[in-house]
Amino acid sequence: MDELISRGKVKEVYSRGEDLKFRFTDNISVFDKVIPSSIPNKGEVLCRLSAHWLKETEDFVHNHFISLEGGAEMVVRRFKIIDGPTTSDTEYLVPLEFIVRHYLAGSMLDRIRKGVVDPSEVGLEGEVEMGMKLPKPYFEVTTKFEAHDRPVAGQEALDIGGITPEEMDRIRDAILGIDAIVAERASIAGLVHVDGKKEFALDADRNPVLVDSFGTPDEDRFWDLAAHREGRFVDMSKEVVRSHYRNTGYHEALMTARENGAEEPPIPPLPDDIIAEVSALYVDIFERLTGEEF
Repeated sequence: MDELISRGKVKEVYSRGEDLKFRFTDNISVFDKVIPSSIPNKGEVLCRLSAHWLKETEDFVHNHFISLEGGAEMVVRRFKIIDGPTTSDTEYLVPLEFIVRHYLAGSMLDRIRKGVVDPSEVGLEGEVEMGMKLPKPYFEVTTKFEAHDRPVAGQEALDIGGITPEEMDRIRDAILGIDAIVAERASIAGLVHVDGKKEFALDADRNPVLVDSFGTPDEDRFWDLAAHREGRFVDMSKEVVRSHYRNTGYHEALMTARENGAEEPPIPPLPDDIIAEVSALYVDIFERLTGEEF
């Protein structure tokens, strides 16, 4: 009997002896908030698409994938979650999230416009615009187990992750190799791969092991390629949902509350038409990136 050991924003984790079972739900979250709306087929898309990418990249980097069980369930290798950093031979989940950006968009664009980040940090000079191609991929790290993810760098990132500079470099190199595979497939599918988030564990020999889900409309940002060539940015990812809450004013109210230490406003449910749009979008992305029927 599988034992439920944790329930995250969009995924349930069950213990299965020495392994784990992931069950991907139809929940959706933005801005660290779980939306009180379900997106039909979303869990299955995340599970099957993640399994696809894990198989596609297994010759490039080790990963935790064992098998699929049904449309929305995946059995994976188990890694310890530890309190505090370690440099021992313990196999453990690195408590960091690794993001690589190839174009200027999302939270990075927001931070630059607010003056929190200087454009030179991402290799740009002067006036910046939405969608600018970065001179080279921009690698950044955020916390994973804090109440709200925050960017960390340098020694703080190494200390939190319990990793050496050389191990950080190996993780970055692995991500760049993976992203090259994703970008090539995306281009064939009529998409632009904009950025994405990945997570890693370390095995007993301190080798990076790719874990969790990636390359999906949840963790990665995609644009429509044809529109991009015309200078337009048509989101083909969860960014559609983020944009909805920005347009309604909810995002601004939430950020103001967080900045002031005030009570955060509850996130309202999605309208039915947005739910249907997002569900169809997720299925479309799955079929385009995998070449399979959903």
